[in-house]
Amino acid sequence: MSEVTEEKTHYSESELREFEEIINKKLEATYNEVNFIKETLSRKNDNGTDNTAVGSKTLEDGADVREKEQLSQSAARLQKFATQLEAALIRIKNGTYGICKDTGKLIPKERLRAVPHTQQTIEAKLGSR
Repeated sequence: MSEVTEEKTHYSESELREFEEIINKKLEATYNEVNFIKETLSRKNDNGTDNTAVGSKTLEDGADVREKEQLSQSAARLQKFATQLEAALIRIKNGTYGICKDTGKLIPKERLRAVPHTQQTIEAKLGSR
């Protein structure tokens, strides 16, 4: 007589709480980073408004603009990441967290711990490229 083990189709409440904790920590760190960038950009916008010297100031302005653009892009990437993490929290609440959107199979814990906002198994992700 062989014993048939049923493939797990969802994570337990305690497993979901673990993932929720991971996501909340990442979300808090992401929000802190976004706020830091916004504060930095705000300070940069306040600097140099009373300085009317010409010459090397133009080079500084160019570097300053480039740095502001990089900071803005970083903030946008972080904001997108935060949105993905928030969506993962919603999936935990509605019972769809950890289930691959392409295959319907359970995404391995190791992958979810590394990329907690993922909606695909690694096989599905690599196959969709």
